[in-house]
Amino acid sequence: MSPRISEITVENGEYERVVLCLDEDSGYHGIIAIHSTVLGPAVGGTRFWHYEDEEAALRDALRLSRGMTYKCALAEVPFGGGKSIIIGDNKVIDRGPIFRAHGRFVETFGGCYITAEDVGTTTADMEYVRKETCYVAGLAGQSGDPSPVTARGVFRAIQAAAKYLWDSDSLLGRSVAIQGCGSVGYYLADYLHRVGAKLIVTDIDAARAHRLVTELGALRVGPEEIYGVRADIFAPCALGGIINDRTIPQLKVAMIAGAANNQLLESRHGDGLSERGILYAPDYVINAGGVINGCRELLGWSSSYSATKVDEIYGTLLRVFNLAKVEGIPPYKAADRLAELRLNAHAI
Repeated sequence: MSPRISEITVENGEYERVVLCLDEDSGYHGIIAIHSTVLGPAVGGTRFWHYEDEEAALRDALRLSRGMTYKCALAEVPFGGGKSIIIGDNKVIDRGPIFRAHGRFVETFGGCYITAEDVGTTTADMEYVRKETCYVAGLAGQSGDPSPVTARGVFRAIQAAAKYLWDSDSLLGRSVAIQGCGSVGYYLADYLHRVGAKLIVTDIDAARAHRLVTELGALRVGPEEIYGVRADIFAPCALGGIINDRTIPQLKVAMIAGAANNQLLESRHGDGLSERGILYAPDYVINAGGVINGCRELLGWSSSYSATKVDEIYGTLLRVFNLAKVEGIPPYKAADRLAELRLNAHAI
């Protein structure tokens, strides 16, 4: 049976293409959202996750693809924003049929969308995708796992936020509450530990959190406790939407700077953080290390050049904070403004 592919209309007209694919033979159920190709082909990883329903998956795809557009704009890389969602159980063992079906779906976009790994997917999964399309990055032996590079960018951003807030980017003795101890969270914790930060960690997978307790001397707390711990910095490194009406009143931190995408459930929650005097480092500004790492593969950048670009996240975040201060607006609005300036300049 041939896969069923259908276009999805987004009412606000902001997205260039949003497409649904169902392939019963492989059990594939996917969405690809392309937000913008103004700066170049849309890039964005493939997220494999069990969603409540298709509508929830679509919302995630739209938010994530838009975030990729803004991320690429502020990272000053020649790509636009897109995202793939595969709906289902990412613990499935026989992954080949699903990811080959996904590769065929990616191929239908003719190069205007390029994918890579994301939450719930691996470089091995991308090898299956490559059997069906050349529009895939993050492959083993090339740019590979982006997690260490993403963590490096977030670490540099935390240093920048510390410089802005405390007039010193030293993190010695600073306490950092990390939510999510997977690949990026683990590498970020390691960076922080090396400069003398004190770690408080949590993860829904207790074994992941325990690893940081054993290896780095972190203090482990329960998943719901993390919002109320007293710390200097809160670093969300799991899923999005965790800054919301329920969690904001619990926070006892000076700043939020983490790797998770779409940390604000709604834009107004960025205003809520400012009202509480909590400095927010916009997620798409500081977690751009992964897409920068992919440029080694897509554009032939050297590892040293891409490392320099990742370290530039430090200066970019300071520009965001300074604009926010001058204009009297929350940092998330300042970041959007800087990204839109670059997008508008290229749209002319």
